[in-house]
Amino acid sequence: MLIRNVDVLVVPEQGECRVDEAQDIHVDDDRIVAITPTSDAPDAGEPPTEVVDGSGLLAVPGLVNSHTHSPMVMMRGAAEDLAIEDWFNRRIWPMEVNLTPERVRVGARLACAEMLLAGVTTFVDHYFHADEIAAAAIESGIRADLAPTFFSSAGQEAIDAAFETTRDLSTRHPRITASLGPHATYTVADDDLRRTADLARAEGRRIHLHAAETDDQTQASLDKHGVTPIQVLERTGVLEAGALIAHGCGIRAEDLPILERYADRTTVACCPKVYLKLAMGEVTPIKGLRSAGVNVGVGTDGAAVHNTLDVWEAIRMVALTQKQREHDAEWMTLSETLRLATRGSAAAAGLKNQIGVLEPGRQADIALVDLSAPHNQPIHDPRAALVYSIKASDVVTVLVAGQVVVRDRQLTTMDLEEVLADAKFLANTLVDLSQGGAVQHYAP
Repeated sequence: MLIRNVDVLVVPEQGECRVDEAQDIHVDDDRIVAITPTSDAPDAGEPPTEVVDGSGLLAVPGLVNSHTHSPMVMMRGAAEDLAIEDWFNRRIWPMEVNLTPERVRVGARLACAEMLLAGVTTFVDHYFHADEIAAAAIESGIRADLAPTFFSSAGQEAIDAAFETTRDLSTRHPRITASLGPHATYTVADDDLRRTADLARAEGRRIHLHAAETDDQTQASLDKHGVTPIQVLERTGVLEAGALIAHGCGIRAEDLPILERYADRTTVACCPKVYLKLAMGEVTPIKGLRSAGVNVGVGTDGAAVHNTLDVWEAIRMVALTQKQREHDAEWMTLSETLRLATRGSAAAAGLKNQIGVLEPGRQADIALVDLSAPHNQPIHDPRAALVYSIKASDVVTVLVAGQVVVRDRQLTTMDLEEVLADAKFLANTLVDLSQGGAVQHYAP
């Protein structure tokens, strides 16, 4: 395949990002093999089997949603204007009593459709019935890292089943990877975290969990156990094994030297819209984490709280909330924000050497965006448009592993009308609270 005459976003490991104009992206099978200036001279080699006209478009690395719960799109708008305790205890965990494999699969199909149409080519998921999420991902053509969720309260048999699902997912498809998914430091006992860490080391797996989500959680851990959640992760071996930590808004200064020791295998996912909506008080301390050498990725969390799986929106919120947190308009620059959204989020997916930048040898996960709409014009700096102006609807064409999954703003792998109809048909069954009970109680 040849993507011809397209501008290309270049994201170096350090320094300023830039846009190289009028380039040809050469794709062979699932990888980028070359990026060359567009020339009117005919190519002396084999003609490409397909040519995608990139004229007037900007090629960016396919976005990564570095932490989400994709089937929770089925709860979109069903838990609004609530404090975090009530959000969990009065809405979400009672609703999750209603989860079935079919409802998870239907929600995951809707989530995959939403993400692909917005240029998201990889998502990092943490949820129940992960085998159904894998089926939806494989069908849609998206890339996914899936962590089957478990609580200690479910018992050892359920934990063993989650471990076995992780092993099974690893064999499903080249685009599917799998992590171990203990829910959080406050819902999974230390012994079960140790067991998870032992298994992760033995099998070469990663652990994806929630920790230090809020400063209140951190204080509760100190009051009850005398240690912060990050110290729990260290003493149970989770950090040594390698972890993706969701949120980390309650990470304190004394936690940073601990995280620095494991910076080569630790990533934190930042989902800032959620922190504002639930009035959590703090956002992820990205400046401190980056000074400790810890990679940070950008995510949406679940649509039950974020309302969309729009990573462009999350990118914008990262830049804005970090400037506000640090009281520094010069912090979280355009280039640093784009680096988090690309290289940082690729690290959060455990794929930092495969995706996240457009370079020869990388997977051909590419989104072509059109910045010609009024909300982006005039273009003085395309990087500013990508961070502060772009909408998900500006995405025109999307490739995952060299395969076109969105063409001219239309899905090529799924019937969107069918996906939407299935979700509408089942949505009320998932948010029904008449059954009583809950999968867990929020009391960190």
